[in-house]
Amino acid sequence: MAKNDAVKNDSAIHRRQAPMATPTDLQPEATRDISAAMNAVLADAFALYMKTKNFHWHVSGPHFRDYHLMFDEQASQIFAMTDVIAERIRKIGGPTLRSIGHIARLQRVSDNDADYVDAADMLAELREDNKAMVGRLREVHDLCGDYRDFATTSLIETWIDETERRTWSLYEAGRRGDRSGH
Repeated sequence: MAKNDAVKNDSAIHRRQAPMATPTDLQPEATRDISAAMNAVLADAFALYMKTKNFHWHVSGPHFRDYHLMFDEQASQIFAMTDVIAERIRKIGGPTLRSIGHIARLQRVSDNDADYVDAADMLAELREDNKAMVGRLREVHDLCGDYRDFATTSLIETWIDETERRTWSLYEAGRRGDRSGH
């Protein structure tokens, strides 16, 4: 191999191994902590997206059409968050999720692999998952505020509102119409 070719190969290997050093004015500990917290939210978003699509594909019963459409709409909204979350992590200099296995290690949303789930149980499970997601988003919002990462807090505020809306819709769709709300 010619000397020039060896230098080119060494340079290519070095580039592949070079750390991602996205410029940011955040301190390294801010990047580390926010990236870790946001990657967990990203894993939850992927898991909640998949569960919502699972229920969209498998819902049955007298309200099939309404639930089928609602689950699809909610899944699309959740999926739309994923790229924004990942890009925000990269903008502040952090690494993002790299695989399904990485998602599985970080997700806090439980999978549901049951062959059959009653529509009312689907609504209740997704309602609780979305409610828990709001709590996690609030925690990350506080963390980002502590580090003065206002761009991330602004995004999170929108996701909190969207997630609260999903929680509310799932709650209302699961009510039987009596005054007790059950």
